[in-house]
Amino acid sequence: MTARQGDRQAGGAGASGASGAVLKRERVRDYLLELIESLRPGDAIASERSLCATLDVSRPTLRAAVDELVAAGLLVREHGRGMFVAPEKITQELVSDQRAMALPRASGAWSSRLLEFTTVAAGARVGRKLRLSPAAPVVFAARLRLVDGEPMAIEHLHIRADLVPALTAGELETGDLYDHLRDGHGVEVSEAVQTIEPTVVSQAEAELLGVPHLSPALLFERLTSDTGGRPVEYVHSVYRGDRYRIVSRLTLGPKATHEPAAGHLPGIPPGAFAHQDTVALTTQGDIHPPR
Repeated sequence: MTARQGDRQAGGAGASGASGAVLKRERVRDYLLELIESLRPGDAIASERSLCATLDVSRPTLRAAVDELVAAGLLVREHGRGMFVAPEKITQELVSDQRAMALPRASGAWSSRLLEFTTVAAGARVGRKLRLSPAAPVVFAARLRLVDGEPMAIEHLHIRADLVPALTAGELETGDLYDHLRDGHGVEVSEAVQTIEPTVVSQAEAELLGVPHLSPALLFERLTSDTGGRPVEYVHSVYRGDRYRIVSRLTLGPKATHEPAAGHLPGIPPGAFAHQDTVALTTQGDIHPPR
């Protein structure tokens, strides 16, 4: 029995009006998901009145399910036109090339528009990350990242100014920044530590990304080091939650010959897999290397 089947069985036993409403909304959601999967991005969805008649549910029940799918970035509402299947979300496999700091390119045609480019004092927080004094100069750049011409993310880059005294605005708008660092500035990056957490967009971010204020988003923070272990770049970025997703693939392997590491994988409760088994994890999503 699946978890969803178990939930439905338990909900049926409860026999409360509230649980009945939840189950109706879940049924509507499942129907809409199947409909979305059968269509292409940009295809129209039937009207609310038609869907209510087909599913024999009330307008509030239908709208509650639709609201979930709109928030998840699967459906788009356009005032006066109706509902449409949302554009496909962008994914990129997080697999590093061992010979260099290189990653498979994400889907779509990526480009950058420079919003700000200047040299500033590092400040206490960025200075700690880059192992600089608060007064040390860093190159600061803000970029709007676009996919197929549509805003996808806002990046804020902080690069040690002593490593890139001749860095130009053009290098931040075209090509791969890591290639520019290596070929034009003699800086060879080799390792990056990145964190990802949910957030919401501010009013200013919403205007740049073309989404409503407080829309869900993903906050990425990355610290990149060179081959000598010296911090080179600190980046924090806000990516649209309605257009981006992270997909992980877990592979259960043969018994390990060593003791497993403490803790557990994200989203997997301790003890979910036998302790003598190894689990390989590959993740899809964007680690958005500057390009």
